[in-house]
Amino acid sequence: MSQTSTAASAAPATIKTNTGALATLVIVFFFWGFIAASNSIFIPFCKSHFNLSQFESQLIGSAFYGAYFIGSLILYLLSSVMGYDILNKIGYKKGIIYGLLISVVGALAIIPSANANSFGLILVSFFIVALGFSLQQTAAQPFAIALGDPATGSHRLNLAGGVNSLGTTLGPIIVSVFLFGSASSANANVTVTNVNNLYLIVAGVFAAVAAFFALSKKLPDGKSDAKFEGSKKASGSLLLMTGLIILIIIIGQLTEVGKLPLLLATLFIVVGILFYSNSSALKNNDGWGAMKYPQLIYGMLGIFLYVGVEVTIDNNFGALLKTPGYITQSGLDESEISGFISLYWGSLMIGRWTGAIGVFNLSGMGKKIATIVVPYIAFAVVLFVNNLYGNDINELLPYAVCIAIAIAAFFFGQEKPVKTLLTLSLLATVAMLIGVFSTGKISVYAFISGGLCCSIMWPCIFSLGVAGLGKYTSQGSAFLIMMILGGAIIPPFQGSIGDITHADGTNNMHNSYLVAAACFGLLAFLALKLRSVLKAQGLDFDSQIGGGH
Repeated sequence: MSQTSTAASAAPATIKTNTGALATLVIVFFFWGFIAASNSIFIPFCKSHFNLSQFESQLIGSAFYGAYFIGSLILYLLSSVMGYDILNKIGYKKGIIYGLLISVVGALAIIPSANANSFGLILVSFFIVALGFSLQQTAAQPFAIALGDPATGSHRLNLAGGVNSLGTTLGPIIVSVFLFGSASSANANVTVTNVNNLYLIVAGVFAAVAAFFALSKKLPDGKSDAKFEGSKKASGSLLLMTGLIILIIIIGQLTEVGKLPLLLATLFIVVGILFYSNSSALKNNDGWGAMKYPQLIYGMLGIFLYVGVEVTIDNNFGALLKTPGYITQSGLDESEISGFISLYWGSLMIGRWTGAIGVFNLSGMGKKIATIVVPYIAFAVVLFVNNLYGNDINELLPYAVCIAIAIAAFFFGQEKPVKTLLTLSLLATVAMLIGVFSTGKISVYAFISGGLCCSIMWPCIFSLGVAGLGKYTSQGSAFLIMMILGGAIIPPFQGSIGDITHADGTNNMHNSYLVAAACFGLLAFLALKLRSVLKAQGLDFDSQIGGGH
């Protein structure tokens, strides 16, 4: 997934966009989405192949999204020690190249890990892939702006975000083809060779793009001499959070303490340290930097919940679809779930394409028409891809009703961050509850519609979280990106609830989606808190937002 926020500064529109470099950069954005969404197919495969519990299967997501937190934290701490922003010093171009090479190592490491039949080594490999992604994403967002007129930088980011969403839509289907022979072949025999071929190709693509970046003379270095704002006390809080999380992991490995209590403790640690940091900063703000602003703390919690719920809906969805009696009497086969997974990620694409309409400067009526038409064009792309790979699109057609409801919500939100975040959070909460208290296609569509609601939450939360931070805006952005950590904690938390066995021997997977409902409910609460703190500071909380992330 590509995730950040930028503000284009005003500049004369005389700088031409480096189209060739942008096209190559867009490929990188595509593969972020491709790999992240493909986890939802790889997770149920690993669960069956390694005979894992639902909690254990979610460790793939934990390794993947945990790497974003660790990577961002390491980069920030090293920059603090050095006294300058390392990425600005080496340049965004080299940052992307190094990130791609790290991901190549991770993708290649999956091959011997699969051959050794070691789930632990696969987790390490995914961590390395995502560690590279962390560096790539940190560098690629400002690099996209540097490839042309800064005033049109948001346009390039929206284009890249749209392609990223296309990658999330295609990823589950293409991975199904590699693993199962086709997107819908039942009872396919997955061999280690299938896995090896997939990640050998992925490594090859990453290496090719890295080579292009390294050899191209037309690409700018993307260096900057912007001042780095360090904050020792904020760094201490982040290190304390990291240390306590590692301690909980060790306790989980060496003792018989249940996974659910440990995950609850982890959630309390994240929330507790953030609020402690802000309350301490309000008493004496020296050394706290951006953490003295309450909107940043609420924004960090918002990103934590948003990424967590976006990932947990999807990563646990495969297990739910396979549950007997949920959608069919015997449950779906692993190779039969890709269409629904693709529709979930396609829902994110539908929303982000719609959110990007604003960059085209359409007339009032043209914008309204596009807001209605574009979502269904994106939906048609999802249907076309699924049909191309042999999935039954008749099962997906009724989802058009959910899209119509989302369009109404987009209109109601008026591109205002608080109103949009509050509206979509409440709508998603209702959808999750409908999904929990129903079965069959209604439940399936309700859970998938969470993707529509998540689609434009990132720019809402990000813009509100960094509002009014001044010279600490860059630091605040780094802290917000670290909170992608939510994708490492909330999915296994839901998975551990799903592992609870009822008296009749059935699992608790269906009811575990109350976790998603709770996350969306808390996001609605945070929208109100963000409005309150920004209003108290005399800041505009209704400035229009861009689409995608």
